[in-house]
Amino acid sequence: MDRTSASARTSTTREQDDHVRTLRPEMRALLAVFCVLTALATLALFVLSSATDEFFAWTIAPPLTAALMGAGYAAGFLLVALSLRDPVWAHSRLPVLTILAFTVITLIATLVHLDRFHLQPEFASLPFIARAAAWFWLVVYVLIPVAMLVSVVLQERAPGRDPRPGHPVPIALRAALGVESAALLVTGIALAAAPSSAPTLWPWPLTPLTARVVAAWLIAFGVATALAAFAGDLARLRTSAIAYTVFGVLTLVAVARYPDTIDWDGAPAWVFLAVTVAIVVTGAVGWRMAPGVSDWSAAGHPDGPAGPARPTRRQRPARG
Repeated sequence: MDRTSASARTSTTREQDDHVRTLRPEMRALLAVFCVLTALATLALFVLSSATDEFFAWTIAPPLTAALMGAGYAAGFLLVALSLRDPVWAHSRLPVLTILAFTVITLIATLVHLDRFHLQPEFASLPFIARAAAWFWLVVYVLIPVAMLVSVVLQERAPGRDPRPGHPVPIALRAALGVESAALLVTGIALAAAPSSAPTLWPWPLTPLTARVVAAWLIAFGVATALAAFAGDLARLRTSAIAYTVFGVLTLVAVARYPDTIDWDGAPAWVFLAVTVAIVVTGAVGWRMAPGVSDWSAAGHPDGPAGPARPTRRQRPARG
């Protein structure tokens, strides 16, 4: 009896480990919360770019900076929304790590520049929404990074495996992503470490706080593109490719809304524009080449979420 029970437990464990690892409930719940938060931030920053003194956690000037941050949050919204549609953890790992990197760096920027937020007494005359947004921001960015880190650890320890790579990333796309990653990381790290370097690196004025929050998005996307370049499988970067494309497109829209903010006489403006266009192109190429969720999880696929497909028994012709 004991041997039979042990054998059954071993068989169950093997079956669990042979299944493709899917999103755990706590990870899905956290992504759902982040979906709502990023939607609200997109509204406050990209749509209401000129009214951050009334609707956001701190006053952002010029409005182009708010719009750029809003483009990042719109991309973040897509990252989490699409991850919720795809049950496979391996396909959501890159988006989740991107968000984790952003939230950690943004938390540091928040704590360093807490005096600029609308929760300070000097901003008591501002609308209630602006002051409430500041407290809400602080609570969110203290809790979310910790919750995400715990969820990632639990997710990685869950039984199951990653699907076998079946859609290799072309060498040319890997190379382009590698170059973009280097540009994003170098600029982001420089802005985060020394916001005073913004005038030589950035085509419009940034405050120390906005420089570091913009840096958080640059570093997060830089990490994402670096991981995508080495991921080796298009299916794993599809979600990030879609968000990456949208981030580039909305950044161009923001520039078109506020063209006079940019110093077009300096080299940083044209480097910024070139990198943004490259983001759109490489993101769109990766998006176009990556298989869709329905393609990947179609019935009978050898690596579908339900586990390896079992061969069906050949039907015998009816007798008589």
